[in-house]
Amino acid sequence: MINTSIEELKEKAIEMRKTAVTMIHKAQSGHPGGSLSAADLMTALYFKEMNIDPKNPTWEDRDRFVLSKGHVCPIQYSALALLGYVPYEKIYTLREYGSPFQGHPDMKKCPGIDISTGSLGQGLSCGVGMAIAGKRDKKDYRVFALLGDGECQEGQIWEAAQTAVKYQLDNLVVFVDYNRLQIDGTCEEVMPLQDLEKKFAAFGFETKRINGHSMEQIVETLDEIRDSKNGIPKCIVLDTVKGKGVSYMEDVVDWHGVAPNDEELQQALEEIAGGLK
Repeated sequence: MINTSIEELKEKAIEMRKTAVTMIHKAQSGHPGGSLSAADLMTALYFKEMNIDPKNPTWEDRDRFVLSKGHVCPIQYSALALLGYVPYEKIYTLREYGSPFQGHPDMKKCPGIDISTGSLGQGLSCGVGMAIAGKRDKKDYRVFALLGDGECQEGQIWEAAQTAVKYQLDNLVVFVDYNRLQIDGTCEEVMPLQDLEKKFAAFGFETKRINGHSMEQIVETLDEIRDSKNGIPKCIVLDTVKGKGVSYMEDVVDWHGVAPNDEELQQALEEIAGGLK
């Protein structure tokens, strides 16, 4: 864990958002909405909570991170670039042939990516496997996995959840980015937030719902669960807004996978620089 203040984290979240939006604009391809909804959690994990070493990305004792909703990789790439895993200038190569920053996380191309993801519903299984390995190898590292709300409709998520409880994986922390919007613009099929929270609890997880854009709540929650060795995996449901920080993107499903033009980028950067409202 790094001794980073709340205010420093908020400033870093601004950098994260600006970097992600800039990457997507340069590529004219990518997923800004979900990247922005996950930005605050990702900032807290990478710049305060996770025990990682940018100079040694494959360090055996590092904490692991699984981005199950792999399409929002620009926000993860922002963290990796700002931390120095990859030269910052590489942000301008998003989705280019040979770039470390592919359209979905690729562990063979980008230092700091612990598992290649993209097929929704599969990431939690990978995280469970990592957590089991940590237990059996008597390692102290933790595994953090970020899911989307929509992919929680996949049966594999719940098979992985059952496995996590069976093997008492208290070294596993699951986050659900609950921004309510799927690509078809409806939310009828998204499991209601309170039901999702209850379902993880019914499966045997310790669960908590927080404001996913409150750095104070995120850090407080991470502090609460950090040293919990009670044999129970954790699930934190993040109540978020798709496109958070850019007014014309917020709660607009059309910004799921569309890149901003020049004017839209300028407005986005100005609004992000002003901080969350």
